[in-house]
Amino acid sequence: MPAFLSGLDRLLGDSDLRLPLRGRRLALLAHPASVSADMTHALDALAALGDVQLTAAFGPQHGLRGDKQDNMVESAEFFDPQHGIPVFSLYGTVRRPTSQMMSTFDTLLVDLQDLGCRIYTFITTLLYVLEAAATHGKEVWILDRPNPVGRPVEGLLLRPGWESFVGAGPLPMRHGLTMGELACWFISQFELELDCTVIRMQGWSPDAAPGYGWPTGQRSWINPSPNAASLAMARCYAGTVMLEGSSLSEGRGTTRPLELFGAPDLDARRLIAGMHSLAPAWLQGCRLRECWFEPTFHKHAGQLCHGVQIHVDDSAYLHQGFRPWRLQSLAFKVLRRLQPDYPLWRDFPYEYEMERLAIDLINGSPALRQWVDDPTATPGDLDALSRPDEEAWLQLRQDFLLY
Repeated sequence: MPAFLSGLDRLLGDSDLRLPLRGRRLALLAHPASVSADMTHALDALAALGDVQLTAAFGPQHGLRGDKQDNMVESAEFFDPQHGIPVFSLYGTVRRPTSQMMSTFDTLLVDLQDLGCRIYTFITTLLYVLEAAATHGKEVWILDRPNPVGRPVEGLLLRPGWESFVGAGPLPMRHGLTMGELACWFISQFELELDCTVIRMQGWSPDAAPGYGWPTGQRSWINPSPNAASLAMARCYAGTVMLEGSSLSEGRGTTRPLELFGAPDLDARRLIAGMHSLAPAWLQGCRLRECWFEPTFHKHAGQLCHGVQIHVDDSAYLHQGFRPWRLQSLAFKVLRRLQPDYPLWRDFPYEYEMERLAIDLINGSPALRQWVDDPTATPGDLDALSRPDEEAWLQLRQDFLLY
């Protein structure tokens, strides 16, 4: 297997790549997983080069260095005393960079590790900075990183009018693109006019075992956000993120967030049996285990929850067969059948949305919720809704694949 290099690694290691940046004021958009092969944070590594000039930095949700635990917990701006530059927050008083922020640089370097899921807010921040760069005549370089869950596609496309901070555009829940590829798609989709360069990775093999997108054995996993604690979490996330729109705990406040779910009044054993009975084909490529857990914070804090853990880190894992979005949809469906009156859907604010239900915002339309709540709807009905979207996206994205 060829040695893996991220876009950041290539930029750091090749002075010829950096030639176009000389004499330009640079800003960096990064987070805790923005590190080089030797674990140096991108901000520190770039500042140490000597032939580039950093004048600003930006942090997305959870911060440049990773300071905030939950959604809707904002990061403040600050002045970095080591590097002598302002660090602007794009998850504080603003979500989009202001004109004053844009005036501090000529070229923006974007180095963000994504999870391959539409709802992960780093890709929305990517769109917002691309739009701002087009407006202000700034250049953007994407220092590309792996999509840790590889190329598979799953889920409904976001519908017009459902755009939000957790839904940047008409993507499926699991899109199968890298950040560099997403940038190219955003520029085309939204007809943006700007100079955008993608510094491609070297040696990325999204179909190669055992990582199937993640360079296992070559890179350590570093949490890009506080609850993105492992590759297993990333594999589950395109499904388990929907739990944020439910009353069930997604495992925040435990050591396995977004790999398990449950509630004090859930009968996990009956739920698992019902899932295997209703749509066994949707449970390929993983193991479901009945478990108990007590969150230390967030939903059901301090209460013993009966739950289900999704295991995708052993020999049962099948990369092409595992379908996390269908699996989690099935869990909702079976719970609704077992307990028709269960208060399943979250009814408190989500990502500053006060009117629409979180589950609809997450899915980019009410279609998933309506399927769950319709007692006559079958797994085949959800397949009939989602397959055309998935097939259309597979065709559309072909023009944007860089690897």
